[in-house]
Amino acid sequence: MKPILIVDNEEKFCKIIHSALELEKFPAEHVLSGEEAIDWLKIHPTDMVISDLKMDGIDGLELLQFIKTEYPHTDVIIMTAFASQKTAIDALKKGAFDYLIKPFEMDELILRIHRIFQQKKLLEENRKLRSQIDKPIFFKTLIGRSDSMTQMYQLIQKGAKSDSTILILGESGTGKELVAETIHENSPRRDAHFIAINCAAVPENLLESELFGYEKGAFTGATHRKIGKLETAEGGTIFLDEIGDMSTPLQAKLLRVLQNKEIFRLGGNERIQIDTRVIAATNRDLLEMVETGAFREDLYYRLNVFPITIPALRERKEDIPELVNHFLKSHNIVGIEQEALQILMQYDWPGNVRELENIIERAAIMADNIITTVDLPTFKSDIRSDFYSYKIPEDGFNLDQFEKYLIQQALHKAKGNKTKAAEILGITRRRLYSMMKSLNG
Repeated sequence: MKPILIVDNEEKFCKIIHSALELEKFPAEHVLSGEEAIDWLKIHPTDMVISDLKMDGIDGLELLQFIKTEYPHTDVIIMTAFASQKTAIDALKKGAFDYLIKPFEMDELILRIHRIFQQKKLLEENRKLRSQIDKPIFFKTLIGRSDSMTQMYQLIQKGAKSDSTILILGESGTGKELVAETIHENSPRRDAHFIAINCAAVPENLLESELFGYEKGAFTGATHRKIGKLETAEGGTIFLDEIGDMSTPLQAKLLRVLQNKEIFRLGGNERIQIDTRVIAATNRDLLEMVETGAFREDLYYRLNVFPITIPALRERKEDIPELVNHFLKSHNIVGIEQEALQILMQYDWPGNVRELENIIERAAIMADNIITTVDLPTFKSDIRSDFYSYKIPEDGFNLDQFEKYLIQQALHKAKGNKTKAAEILGITRRRLYSMMKSLNG
């Protein structure tokens, strides 16, 4: 192992850190200025630097910029007694792995160092996976053979084997829950529960009880004990979609779950140990939310142990033909004509795979045996249009029956979930209920 470099104007503090690292069997060296650090690194490139922020001459941020330019694989922990949210975020944006506010416990520094080496190990294993010339990895539930998807499959395979918390990043409609399910199904936890919960879809006042459960009498209406999702998923995986929409108080409670692997039911005093793996997902920029104070920084780092980014459909258009064929299998449609497929290939898909699936399902309803250009919506290059051009038969057709058929198809697709069915149809849930009442009445 290469020595860890400690940089601080105060030699006494350098020696304290030096001794603490050697007790943990980490080799270390220290220098007293940014200039000395640069000279040392030119001769002894290393994997990690621990540097003070405020120093005479070259300060911590300047040293950080030099390191990330000349030695991009060297991780940097910034120390400062003058930390503010802005300086911390500046350091992180410039490439620091983490920062510590003086004074701090040496145990906390050791924890951060272990975290860095754990991540380095994972990244190195990922690099080895990418360099292998073996048969590409594919998963039966995920569609696409583009380079970006192949790289994602390699990360999924590695993430499934580990038990670390995973953060799935991607735009709306890219299939984050499907990726989470794939990780679970290929993990040692596959025989236990996989439970998904959308943090944006559950009202804030109910989300806590959904996750943690409650004891009888915890609040008005709590007539019996309820086991929460975190406890129900014991031995398995819980998927927290749209984690960026979770309230700040609930973020604090989730942080405790990740740190201590324990929960308290609402209204209860019993500490309950749990063995539940957490996979979270978001389409939002969590680091930006950290900067504005909308998301807890410590929770962000607990979640972001092993990030997996799903590419947007516009970034992997070569996968569209395979996706279209996959979606057509569930309908009595022979195929799609080349001209219609070209239209789909030229569109930028702001709604990603979910939008493509909905378009194919609607086109399949309209088509006879093969989807043609007439069965597709009118696409615009810069505006997503939800208006469809239908070829109405000369003798007309029954609009009520057609609407009823579309609703039935949407409900079938959503497995009876009316909220999802309304999303598929592009209408509100209230309007769906109104249409169902009118058509059934």
